[in-house]
Amino acid sequence: MLIPKLKILGKIVDSGLVAVVRAEGSEQAARIADACAQGGVGAIEITFTVPGAAAVIEDLVRRDAARDILIGAGTVLDPETARTAILAGAQFVVAPSLNSNTARLCNRYQVPYMPGAGTVREIVEAMECGADIIKVFPGENLGPAFVKAVRGPLPHACLMPSGGVSLENVGAWIQAGCVAVGVGGNLTAGAKRGDFQSIADLVRQFIAKIRQAREAQH
Repeated sequence: MLIPKLKILGKIVDSGLVAVVRAEGSEQAARIADACAQGGVGAIEITFTVPGAAAVIEDLVRRDAARDILIGAGTVLDPETARTAILAGAQFVVAPSLNSNTARLCNRYQVPYMPGAGTVREIVEAMECGADIIKVFPGENLGPAFVKAVRGPLPHACLMPSGGVSLENVGAWIQAGCVAVGVGGNLTAGAKRGDFQSIADLVRQFIAKIRQAREAQH
């Protein structure tokens, strides 16, 4: 079933957490996604660095319809990959950098597009191309102070960091003005040692920290 674009964006912002799944194979990716779902995540991004990513997305979309979890595609560098992802059922598209042709394709099919940006100019260009949420990337190099500074001249920018987001700093990102956060390695590291329960536990902790940070803003 197709979900309207505004509902998808609303769910991502409401949840505040996008779990970024990078894995060595499709089976591991599916197990990470299941652990994230167990922890209560609202959105899962399957990166196209995962072997057979499109098939993983298709399988998860079919399985997660009942769990009300959004499944998106990450590391989407071009419109060809974006279309493959959308045909597999991806409900949002994430990229490390802006590609105007990918933006145009996603806008055509009304699929939220979240390209990476690391400067004010890149953020403005992404907004001009119709990007719905801009991924602050690489987050570990830029930090929450970058977001706070950007939101001075660009208070209308919807920003989501990815890279370097941890339990220790997630509150600072939210309080700086981010609408959500993307978390990969700091969330899914347990998969390498077969500890999927730790992923579910961390999802719960991230969601709690995001909620606390938002409550502190009011």
